[in-house]
Amino acid sequence: MPTIQQELEDLLLNTLSINASDLHLSVGYKPTARVDGALLPLNEFSVLTPEHAKDLAYLLLGDHKDEFLLRKEMDFSYSFRDKARFRINVFFEKGFISTALRIIPSRINTLEELNLPSIFHRLTKLEQGFVLVTGPSGHGKSTTLASLIDEINRSRSEHIITIEDPIEYLFIGNKSLVNQREVGRDTKNFHNALSSLLREDPNIIMIGEMRDPETISAALTAAETGHLVFSSLHTNSASQTVDRIIDVFPSQQQNQIRLQLANTLSATISQRLLPRISGGRLPAAEIMFVNGAISNLIRENKAHQIDLVIETSLESGMISLNRSLAELVRRGEVAAEVAMAYALNPIELQTMIGYNK
Repeated sequence: MPTIQQELEDLLLNTLSINASDLHLSVGYKPTARVDGALLPLNEFSVLTPEHAKDLAYLLLGDHKDEFLLRKEMDFSYSFRDKARFRINVFFEKGFISTALRIIPSRINTLEELNLPSIFHRLTKLEQGFVLVTGPSGHGKSTTLASLIDEINRSRSEHIITIEDPIEYLFIGNKSLVNQREVGRDTKNFHNALSSLLREDPNIIMIGEMRDPETISAALTAAETGHLVFSSLHTNSASQTVDRIIDVFPSQQQNQIRLQLANTLSATISQRLLPRISGGRLPAAEIMFVNGAISNLIRENKAHQIDLVIETSLESGMISLNRSLAELVRRGEVAAEVAMAYALNPIELQTMIGYNK
């Protein structure tokens, strides 16, 4: 009978061999992988008992075990040989321990390898401003951010500082100097890290996720003071992103935040990963570059009109999500009904692609 260490290694190797994005270890189920967005039980492994699931989780937690038992849930990263890293969340459910593992490849893909539009290269040439990568969980935000940062690392001489919880992709310094700080290990919390950030002489800052008003405010201040700031947010479109950022603040602060955002926001990306007809997944992406018209809409609290500006600004590099979805359908990469399921405005997309049920 294999040891728990051997079984964990077999699980991780199996997960990597089928190009899964996630692995779930829950009591009463076989280990389950997510492949191309769909859940797939790993039938060569047995159903997890409470003791079995706990042993696997404790092995992954290592020195974090006592802290996990105190907090009842925990995020951390885990390196598996030289093959991959995992972003892990261990949590209790119905009194049992469950584990969710997100695979982070050891190699950072280029924008071309991710099948992202070539216009994305423009973002890596910015000198200052605020760039947000948005979309639902599991749709490649961290991967896109890593690709953008690594392109800067390979092409420019800059000081890049990342603040992450936990660190996901590992950057190897190339032309740039890259410092990666992990919350809980290298700094107590996001607030402390952001408070000292500007004294660390960065040119470019990457904040793993915008979680609270303090983080957003610090990011806006950094962008205002001449830095280039990248981050991610769980929103579905550029207009929703603007509203979400402003709405997290008390009403008496919102006008100030609206002005800061209008002056600093450079671009937003909103992306989805869609099942490809030939297998795997492909990104569809809305991209907004902030121009004078969009700055005015933010300033005047008219974010709902941003979608129209994006749709009519194709010549300046902007792409609406529906236009991106329609292009995937036209190229025969994605089925029409799949694209319709991901559209924020299905009626408009239906007209664009001439889709009839």
